[in-house]
Amino acid sequence: MAKLVKDLMHTGLITCKPTATLGQVAVLLNQHHVHALVVTDRDGRTLGLISDFDLMAGEWLSSDEESLTVMRKLTAADLMSQPVDTVEGNTPLSEAASLIMEKKVSRLLVTENGKSVGIISLSDFVSSIAGAIKTRRDTVGDVMSDAILVCRGKTPVVSAARAMTSAGWRSVLVVDAKGKILGVVSGHDLMKLVKEGVDEKLIVRDIMHPALTIDINASLREAADMMIQNYHHRLVVIDKEDPDSFPLGAISTFDIVAEMARPDSVWQKS
Repeated sequence: MAKLVKDLMHTGLITCKPTATLGQVAVLLNQHHVHALVVTDRDGRTLGLISDFDLMAGEWLSSDEESLTVMRKLTAADLMSQPVDTVEGNTPLSEAASLIMEKKVSRLLVTENGKSVGIISLSDFVSSIAGAIKTRRDTVGDVMSDAILVCRGKTPVVSAARAMTSAGWRSVLVVDAKGKILGVVSGHDLMKLVKEGVDEKLIVRDIMHPALTIDINASLREAADMMIQNYHHRLVVIDKEDPDSFPLGAISTFDIVAEMARPDSVWQKS
């Protein structure tokens, strides 16, 4: 029997009030290692979702003091996304995967009889792979994205953040002049700067973290396990025979969900 959304979703919604400041939202996202919060009213009713992407799109990355002053006064209600994309708990996972791909979102709020009971996200789909994928199934190279977002270590943080927002990516790869990987700047790295604002002299090398890499011939199961264990949504794809060369691409949770949504995928079969 095909699995349902309620079999894979995670309960225990992480919420915030609509009056929460953007700084408070950033702290909650960082503390709970999540990419979005459910914004609820005093009666627990869902008003919207606010994600790390919503924060990144804000003008708090500006070095202009006037813009920063305005942003510090904004709340979750000002930047949250609404209406919220929802799915019923009894919906087959295949339909939920297709819905995520169709709407180009990272998560769906799960409801039962009109009440919010959980969230199903890209990470939940990836978590299901470790037990479902066959050992000799597709490799990273079969589903990875050839296009990657890169910048040099001396790139201003503001420029990198704007590029991420424009491209719809959660991270940017930092390389040296020869294309060797130096690190990665992710949405979580940027969240730490929300409270103080960004010094215009701050460069990506100051806030980047080490990149997680995976060989192009590795299995999807290996990729999924690495993402789950390290709380990462994207891995840099390399040729292990020449690890210092320019990266070959990237594989993300979204790439794996797209594979799961294919009609001939193993996850679509009962």
